[in-house]
Amino acid sequence: MIFSDSAIVLFRQDFRENDRIVSFYTKEHGRINARVPGVSRPLGKMKAFTELFSSTEVRIYVKRGGVMGTVTGGKIKTIYPAVRRDLKRIQHALYCCELLRCLTPLHQPSTEKFELLSSALDALEKAPVSSAFVPAFTLRLMMLAGFGLDRPVLKISPQFWQQIHEAPFEELNFSAPEDLLFLSKCNSVCRRFLDRYLTRPLNTVKDIGLTEWETDFVHATQETVYMEETTPVLQPVH
Repeated sequence: MIFSDSAIVLFRQDFRENDRIVSFYTKEHGRINARVPGVSRPLGKMKAFTELFSSTEVRIYVKRGGVMGTVTGGKIKTIYPAVRRDLKRIQHALYCCELLRCLTPLHQPSTEKFELLSSALDALEKAPVSSAFVPAFTLRLMMLAGFGLDRPVLKISPQFWQQIHEAPFEELNFSAPEDLLFLSKCNSVCRRFLDRYLTRPLNTVKDIGLTEWETDFVHATQETVYMEETTPVLQPVH
């Protein structure tokens, strides 16, 4: 079977002498692992298809009954050049890709997840990173993965909860003390989720400061964030 699909590169690793194994998240086929042959050769033509968080239109061949495909061609849509010129944006893009890979089984398509990742990368391309970007992406992916909360917790206002789940990433800029307090509480919810439900630590967490969940208001609110209300146990949807 040969198919073409829109795809974003989540992960890559070298394979044998000249090949790479790439984990793609595709729009119609979900997360797929595929071999990209010959990329390490001097004249390798498909190296661009292995660049992390690049957006591609990729053509993949999968043998009948096979699990892993082989990339046979395609075209690059964008490599997000503005993101690649900014270390902080790179770290946030890699975080999005790694978290999606950890929360998504193979061969289970979700157009909503693909659109979430695409919109997050587009937002990083357009503007510098805001302190609300990571919790907003994490909470939205939690919802799509079946770990979402159906109501605000820790006395976060319903309006703020809706905004951080639905507003475009570029518009998530908060400066009011009350909003920064709510944002810090959202960070707490995300941190508890990562600690409880991921089977291994994310490689990108430390790079983007998620071990401390930095916000402009965190030092002033750290004593009240965690204890005001007990967060319900998050359960996946089967």
